[in-house]
Amino acid sequence: MTSLLHSASPFSLASRESLRTRTFLPNRSCSRIAAPNGVRCNVGEPLKYANGKPSTPLLKTEEMEPNFLATKTHLVNATTKNDTRLRIFSGTANPALSQEIACNMGLELGKIKIKRFADGEIYVQLQESVRGCDVYLVQPTCPPANENLMELLIMIDACRRASAKNITAVIPYFGYARADRKTQGRESIAAKLVANLITEAGANRVLACDLHSGQSMGYFDIPVDHVYGQPVILDYLASKTICSDDLVVVSPDVGGVARARAFAKKLSDAPLAIVDKRRHGHNVAEVMNLIGDVKGKVAVMVDDMIDTAGTITKGAALLHQEGAREVYACSTHAVFSPPAIERLSSGLFQEVIITNTIPVSEKNYFPQLTVLSVANLLGETIWRVHDDCSVSSIFK
Repeated sequence: MTSLLHSASPFSLASRESLRTRTFLPNRSCSRIAAPNGVRCNVGEPLKYANGKPSTPLLKTEEMEPNFLATKTHLVNATTKNDTRLRIFSGTANPALSQEIACNMGLELGKIKIKRFADGEIYVQLQESVRGCDVYLVQPTCPPANENLMELLIMIDACRRASAKNITAVIPYFGYARADRKTQGRESIAAKLVANLITEAGANRVLACDLHSGQSMGYFDIPVDHVYGQPVILDYLASKTICSDDLVVVSPDVGGVARARAFAKKLSDAPLAIVDKRRHGHNVAEVMNLIGDVKGKVAVMVDDMIDTAGTITKGAALLHQEGAREVYACSTHAVFSPPAIERLSSGLFQEVIITNTIPVSEKNYFPQLTVLSVANLLGETIWRVHDDCSVSSIFK
């Protein structure tokens, strides 16, 4: 398989005034954006990549299952674009995703100056007025987590002091989400601490994608809109020629059973298998046994993130031992801490499917890697939040 930078079924853009009256229709198109380090609008033909290098265009498949994302319409003319009270600013963590979100919404990124002093301190200055505006700050707290988190806090503070009406922190990947409870005595709950920092900095709302656990939403004392990357991955899998009778969805651990069950239900109601894992230390996992039947089937492993890839690769090895024909790995967040790339490219996986909530450097591309875009999903959610419309209906 070659690696792909894939954009899920794109939302077309229509005026915000028509949002409450428009009709949602399924969209069968699957377009791909053209480069891992840049953004282009109005992409026509999808492009195929081999280790990040463009080659032959792929043909679109019309006869595929209906997309799980509905078509949205938001056409913004030049006058509306200039007069809108919605502003989007990007931090330095994932500027390509921020640019793509703004492009899909028919807007331009706001002008912001971010620099670091010689001693490592961060300086932020907005280069345009946000007085009375709804401001959306796109900044995942991915590695380096502490630096990106501090940058987000300073951006929020700058907007608050510039008299922004509402400040929404758009956090495609929420770092420290795994520290959401005490498993031993005298441990910190860092997820709650980070939630307090974002709230105290001045954010009025948080938009997060695939939190490690749903309970993290309760750590915030402000509204949290939680969106899922599942529809993007499901759209892509629906375009592949895999017989539904051959599918089995696998949870790499007991804690991810609810996530895998929801995924299996939407993937032709596929059967479910569970890998029993016992962890002896942080970033160290040991697979014990398998619950369920995978013999002769195509196994789709589902997790919210891949960090060192120890859990998912040991699980894949067990699936092959139990007779699985092919193994796919699906994850929203590609943290990819060493030695994740070596493990994922070892030949255990037919394909590793991730999203661009965290930027993947070109040196980390390998032939089995497929990167899907969540820009359309986040852009539509931002419009709905701005227009006080339902967000949950996107996933129905």
